[in-house]
Amino acid sequence: MSEALTLAAEARERAGKGASRALRREGRVPAVVYGGKEEPLGIHVEERLLRRMLGTGHFTNSIVMIEVGGKTVRTLPKDVHFHPVSDRPLHVDFLRLAKDATVEVSVPVLFVNEDDSPGLKRGGVLNVVRHDLELVCDADKIPDDIRIDVTGLDIGDSIHISNVTLPAGSASAITDRDFTIATIVAPSGLKSEEGDTQTEAEAPAA
Repeated sequence: MSEALTLAAEARERAGKGASRALRREGRVPAVVYGGKEEPLGIHVEERLLRRMLGTGHFTNSIVMIEVGGKTVRTLPKDVHFHPVSDRPLHVDFLRLAKDATVEVSVPVLFVNEDDSPGLKRGGVLNVVRHDLELVCDADKIPDDIRIDVTGLDIGDSIHISNVTLPAGSASAITDRDFTIATIVAPSGLKSEEGDTQTEAEAPAA
């Protein structure tokens, strides 16, 4: 998993839309730390540092150590609200993590060894149904990504969650069905040729 990130913060003295707008004008982003059977803690963080962490690509499945008021709070980012036009971060929700906590996270999927897939070498297309997997993980063992090997897969083959070996400490959050992650489909040209061949074979002799 990724190394824990550290984010300096200050406690929010005032709540409300007016106070939040004032913070944003100063280059700060309002946030809240909640959970862990404790009262929610209103904070604000430096927008520049937050943007840098968002740029890592794995902010939402990284442990973030928030330093506020001389204490360090272990958290997991749960939601980031962005401005609909400027894409500027407006607010962040952090979940406070207790020791040995289990969390539900969305982890990106990466496909490897595509050159070793007969179907893809024949011109097939990898049709990705799920770009991320919802996993239940030990908070200290959140994977950066899930790598799926497509070696040996041909056109028409599918990859289901049951085909994937998840890292130790992780399990699928969806347990009621063996859902599809990706399939290898024929390119449109090959489909067309196969359709024409079938039509000719079914046509009556003149």
